[in-house]
Amino acid sequence: MPHIIVIGAGITGVTSAYELSQLGYQVTVLDRHLYPAMETSFANGGQLSACNAEVWNQKSTILKGIKWMSQKSAPLLLNPSFSLHKYSWLFEFMANIPHYEANTHETVRLALLARKRLFEIADEEKIDFNLEKRGILHFYHNKYDYDVAIKVNDMLCKAGLERHGVTNQEIKEIEPTLKGDYYGGFYCPDDATGDIHRFTTGLAKVTERNGVKYLFGTNVIDVKHHADRVEVIYSKSDENMKDEDLESISLNADALLVCGGVGSYQLADMLGDRVNIYPVKGYSITVNLNDAKSVENAPWVSLLDESAKIVTSRLGEDRFRIAGTAEYNGYNRDIRADRIQPLVDWVNRNFDVSTEHAVPWSGLRPMMPNMMPVVREGKRERVFYNTGHGHLGWTLSAVTAAMVSQIIAAKHPV
Repeated sequence: MPHIIVIGAGITGVTSAYELSQLGYQVTVLDRHLYPAMETSFANGGQLSACNAEVWNQKSTILKGIKWMSQKSAPLLLNPSFSLHKYSWLFEFMANIPHYEANTHETVRLALLARKRLFEIADEEKIDFNLEKRGILHFYHNKYDYDVAIKVNDMLCKAGLERHGVTNQEIKEIEPTLKGDYYGGFYCPDDATGDIHRFTTGLAKVTERNGVKYLFGTNVIDVKHHADRVEVIYSKSDENMKDEDLESISLNADALLVCGGVGSYQLADMLGDRVNIYPVKGYSITVNLNDAKSVENAPWVSLLDESAKIVTSRLGEDRFRIAGTAEYNGYNRDIRADRIQPLVDWVNRNFDVSTEHAVPWSGLRPMMPNMMPVVREGKRERVFYNTGHGHLGWTLSAVTAAMVSQIIAAKHPV
């Protein structure tokens, strides 16, 4: 039975471990944290959103970034301080503007396949993750933004998405708890929401029962290539307070799969590859609905406010997730009050819900300059990648896990 080592126990790592184990591989997963789904898979926006498949590679994105540079509460914030990694990424981002439409079409295709596969896995393995199949409602405050969105919607629908325009009155009918008046919107009835952390931890338990081994609290420090195997050398991570003797341990396998999120940039460099992932920070708050009034007035339909770039998900009866912002500021993981407050203010402005019990969080999205996931072989034999999903890791992970598993199976059959 071929042995595959997976680096990373987030949504991409765990779904990949699942697909590989289903094919009959022996799988070992390494992660520096003590539990699965502790980074970007912990508290994201919750949307399984083919309707958000539009890539960001447009001139308007660059112009907005420059315009908002001095606004601390802006949806998109770029720290202008020099970093070779950051500015090389930005130049590559601009170089991919001509591929905007083609990459958007491909992302829609992948998202639709992923949605189907994720639902299959959840049903088959009976994973409860607060799944809500109520669609996603995207609303606009003015005619200009809506007219731009019409062109985007035509492009998304051309790629196979079912999404239609709605009036202000229809917005109120789809989600009655939403206050305010809007120019118009678009509704994607087949998109969904769910708790990525609950799904990932639930699926990790399934894979453990199927024989997948997890080595938490470990850091990969080197990888050696041999003719017939790869040798991964790891030690204990900073979070590991128990394994005092874990200084330098070797683990042999037939192949290595990198699912390391924002850490994939450094891992790829160690392996002789260039995977130009840059961390793009996002923020969320989880509002605990501790009173009957808040439970009644929090929306069940997932929302996306175009002007604020904020998304929402209802996670069961008693939790309401609000997420947004994109911050280019390196590997800084600090939760900034001036980035959280706009999310709290947005809830207070749009819903009759208490934000007294709002829990803040931030995570780093592993973003490629072309906004497309990296699902391929490395330069060296026995090395593979499934990483770089950006803001769509939750949306795309189920299909890219299946894809990379088939790539591995073609090279190292069971």
